[in-house]
Amino acid sequence: MEENREKSLTEILLALKQTAEAIKTEDTQVCRAIGEHGATLLRPGMGILTHCNAGALAASEYGTALSPIYVAQEKGISLKVFADETRPVLQGARLTAFELHTAKVDVTLICDNMAAVVMSKGWVDAVFVGCDRVAANGDTANKIGTFSVAVLSINFSIPFYVCAPFSTIDPLTKTGADIVIEERAGEEITDLWYSKRLAPEGVKTFNPSFDVTPAEYISGFVTEKGILQPPFDGKK
Repeated sequence: MEENREKSLTEILLALKQTAEAIKTEDTQVCRAIGEHGATLLRPGMGILTHCNAGALAASEYGTALSPIYVAQEKGISLKVFADETRPVLQGARLTAFELHTAKVDVTLICDNMAAVVMSKGWVDAVFVGCDRVAANGDTANKIGTFSVAVLSINFSIPFYVCAPFSTIDPLTKTGADIVIEERAGEEITDLWYSKRLAPEGVKTFNPSFDVTPAEYISGFVTEKGILQPPFDGKK
């Protein structure tokens, strides 16, 4: 904000506050629009599975992947939501389950490795997840475990939707192979949530924070512009 360079500290702080409020307002509008488009895919009594956290704790007011659920609730559409715990940092258990329970949404928390059983029982009609980045061909990076859920969705013929602002699409990244995945400390796996270490000292770990779901596994991208299909070359 170079135009504020010569202004007083009070004026600069006011400008920062106004800019922050404008960003929040825009983000809220985007998230609400994602919810409106996503809600058109929902019917009363449907079971929805989600992975990680993409709600009001991650984005303004409605979030992204949870926005269709919140908008559906406002419209009187009752849903049953299954929230994956999202190992190893448990964002689904600590954040998503908290959000939905507080909002009085019918939510059931499950371990990540229970998703197949829940799907096999016919309890899941659609999967809604957020994402961190979408390549031009539609390959999508999201929290580790998302790819596994997508594979299960294909097996059980369950639609799998990615909910994200249109700005998440990166046309300069050709495919998911071009997305660099962060690897985190092995302690997240071995002893983060426990009073004592569960795994043997010195054991090797592999702890990627994200994975990439191939575009062909994704039923649609729910954005503020509508429900879109790749490729996204030149659409930004």
